[in-house]
Amino acid sequence: MDRLPNPAWLRSFEAAARHLNFTTAAQELGLTQTAVSLHIRSLEADLGQPLFARNARHLSLTELGQSYALTVRRALSDIALSTNSLFGPASRQALTIRAAISTMTYWIAAELPAFSAQHPDIPVRLVSHIWNDSAAPADVDVEIRLGHGDWPGVAAERLCSERLVPVCRAQDPAPDLRNGPLIHILGYEDNWARYFEATDTDLPDRPARYSADTTVTALQLVMAGAGYATVLERFARNAVAQGAPIRIAGPAIPFAQSHYLIRSVSAAPPSIPAQLFLAWLRDRLASDAAD
Repeated sequence: MDRLPNPAWLRSFEAAARHLNFTTAAQELGLTQTAVSLHIRSLEADLGQPLFARNARHLSLTELGQSYALTVRRALSDIALSTNSLFGPASRQALTIRAAISTMTYWIAAELPAFSAQHPDIPVRLVSHIWNDSAAPADVDVEIRLGHGDWPGVAAERLCSERLVPVCRAQDPAPDLRNGPLIHILGYEDNWARYFEATDTDLPDRPARYSADTTVTALQLVMAGAGYATVLERFARNAVAQGAPIRIAGPAIPFAQSHYLIRSVSAAPPSIPAQLFLAWLRDRLASDAAD
């Protein structure tokens, strides 16, 4: 690398050049006046040129000092701009949420604008995965999973129970669920059997026409007129609220799995943004349950 002076010296020089006062520069940087003065002298010795003219009553830049101050200021500004753009301002601690892609699409994403309206200074990062065991380790503040709460190596707090509903296209006037084409979701192939049993309907003796690996894809098939799917009532209602051209086509039945908050048993205490989000989410769920 080309010659590069000590970055701490450069910061002290830029602040002193801007204020033309070592004491004021030191206060801005959280240093002592002696430290700033030492930084400047060390920089001048390294460069072999004086940067300041030190008069009895005031400080001024030499001609070289003026030119160098502009270059250093521009370089530090570029670094600060790039850092803020890539990593965010230091004062804003981000919130990272991880969930299955369907949970993220038809629940968390639908709720986030209301949370952000209350906490506009918290940036939110969303990390989606398809299967619970497919998620690579990541720095996450909040992880939400759908299941039975029996995952090894983690503590699971039940957030909310779920119900199952059939869905069809919005324009289908009287869907014939038993005789119409059925869409299965991988990992939940027995949902239709459970639904027909719970509603005292004979189980069709034919295979499903389509299988999808996510609720997102299953709902896209429903919208395209490919058939009917069973999905979580929470997801269906949020999809309808978001303008999806579908509708709930039958009564809801209890679903065996629930959504859980997941934490590693060795995890550090939740961050402040995570605590705020979880408190807000629990209040939201409590309000929904009361309605």
